[in-house]
Amino acid sequence: MKRLLMAAVLFAASAFAHAVPDVLRQSGAEWTRWGSGEMSWFGFTLYRATLWVAAARPGVDLPANVPTALQLDYRRDIARDRLVQASLDEMRRLGASDTQLQRWEGDLRRVFPDVKDGESIVGVHYPGRGASFFHRGRPNGEIADADFARLFFAIWLDPRSSQPGLRAALLERPAL
Repeated sequence: MKRLLMAAVLFAASAFAHAVPDVLRQSGAEWTRWGSGEMSWFGFTLYRATLWVAAARPGVDLPANVPTALQLDYRRDIARDRLVQASLDEMRRLGASDTQLQRWEGDLRRVFPDVKDGESIVGVHYPGRGASFFHRGRPNGEIADADFARLFFAIWLDPRSSQPGLRAALLERPAL
């Protein structure tokens, strides 16, 4: 009986980890979980990232020009200032100009909260349009700048990502 109960708990936890976030489910689009992996720094897990793709079919390559979402489930408390600075540093490394970064810093401060262990941020990339951000299931703001959205999501998805292992895990094709 104990083994059966433990199996049920593990199955439920696994199903929950793969559940489409409410903010995506409510969008009206059909979302597919693409890949997932952990971001660690000096041995400490900072967050688990999961890539969601709208209108995707399992078994095919990641479709271009469709909305994608990154769900970041935090495993540590991280201050807004640290999230903003890390994002700006990575976007600079990927080619953003100082002028762009100065403009985007205020936008990032507006849409990023301080996060606590156990909280999630979901960022949705709308190619050619911009990005929307959600914290704890509620809208936190939009940045209507296609260049921002492209460079921001490149932090995780670009071949030049500073975290190639996480990138590979996110881009892993879903099972058929």
